[in-house]
Amino acid sequence: MDESTWRKRQIEQRVESAEEAVQELRGRVESLNPYRNHIIEEVAQAIERMESFGKDTISSFAIYIRSMKE
Repeated sequence: MDESTWRKRQIEQRVESAEEAVQELRGRVESLNPYRNHIIEEVAQAIERMESFGKDTISSFAIYIRSMKE
């Protein structure tokens, strides 16, 4: 095996290891707050009931808040 093949394999293993670590962290975060998406949706709905801004602004706020869901 030449050096470039060895280096490529090493990089692939590191990427795979990093992806596994990210998946593990994602699972840990989700388990810390299983109600997160529900709460975010409640906040977006509350924003939509506001009348202090224009309809387009309120819709933009709600879309932004919903984008925070996982």
